[in-house]
Amino acid sequence: MTTKHKTTQEPPVVLPTGLDAWLLDCAPVKDCARCQSEWRQLNAAKNKGSITKAAKHARNVRDHAGGH
Repeated sequence: MTTKHKTTQEPPVVLPTGLDAWLLDCAPVKDCARCQSEWRQLNAAKNKGSITKAAKHARNVRDHAGGH
């Protein structure tokens, strides 16, 4: 007996408004080369629509800027 599986694609998940802003919230130190580099990479990733990569750079800015 052969079983046929029916597969369907689920609709995309709609995240709450403002979640991206919360994930990308950070304050790079103005005179720090590393903070500024991460900030540029964050904006490049955000402009490409890669929120996951942008969030990684935002986290790096938050973690690094806290050491100043």
